[in-house]
Amino acid sequence: MLKRTTKSTVSKILSISADEEDPIAIRIEHICKWFGDLLVLKDVSLEIAKNEFVCIVGASGSGKTTLLRMLNGLAEIDVGRILVDGTEVQGPRRDMAMVFQQFDLFPWKTIDKNISFPLDLVGMDKGEIAERVKAAITLVGLDGFESKYPNQLSGGMKQRVGLARALVVRPSVLLLDEPFGAVDAQTRETLQEELLKIWSDLRQTAVFVTHSIDEAITLADRIVVMSARPGQVNGILDVDIPRPRTVESVRRDSRYPGLREQVRALIGGQEGNHE
Repeated sequence: MLKRTTKSTVSKILSISADEEDPIAIRIEHICKWFGDLLVLKDVSLEIAKNEFVCIVGASGSGKTTLLRMLNGLAEIDVGRILVDGTEVQGPRRDMAMVFQQFDLFPWKTIDKNISFPLDLVGMDKGEIAERVKAAITLVGLDGFESKYPNQLSGGMKQRVGLARALVVRPSVLLLDEPFGAVDAQTRETLQEELLKIWSDLRQTAVFVTHSIDEAITLADRIVVMSARPGQVNGILDVDIPRPRTVESVRRDSRYPGLREQVRALIGGQEGNHE
């Protein structure tokens, strides 16, 4: 177990060593995807650098979640290919983790057992499991809740458990599918700020799908805007607001209104919720 849960100790336990030879973490090359006769994604290509935080926005039905699932090896690629650290994705990978909008926690397991579940599956040493779980719990601010059950937690706390369960596997790539969409607005902003701090500590490559323009500007280094179905990359915008950030500092930045309008213009008249 951890003797001291200092910021540097926690970050060391949950961080991984990255290969610095290739600066690109993810290459998405000419992806097409059909559901029956319906073309969902059309010729999508994108490169994401190591340690970059990319948000993907677009109308409902633009294929954002489908693309994320293909990145994680959970959905079949019909045309094209995806490479992560130079290796083609052909199924789920241990060096990638995904956080979903729905909490997907086991109600009969305590919080620490929910978080340790992916490590238990691969038969990791119990001592290392305990160390990693403690570090993840500390990182997401759940110290003292280890023995609680999901029904004893708020929605925001449940999502922290989901984030901790993803971080505990020490992924090189963190995928997030509208993870804060099921909580209230105030909790959502709190979770955004906590995620900013966690990402600043661990610096994994992160791909975050959201409907919210404000959320994308707050979190991202770059924003990828998808067109309406069939989804294509309609534009990519750099978010040049300096880090470290808070929700308030982003809203007050002089560049924020212009970035927001640029994203809205790229989305255009597409249907859907764009906050």
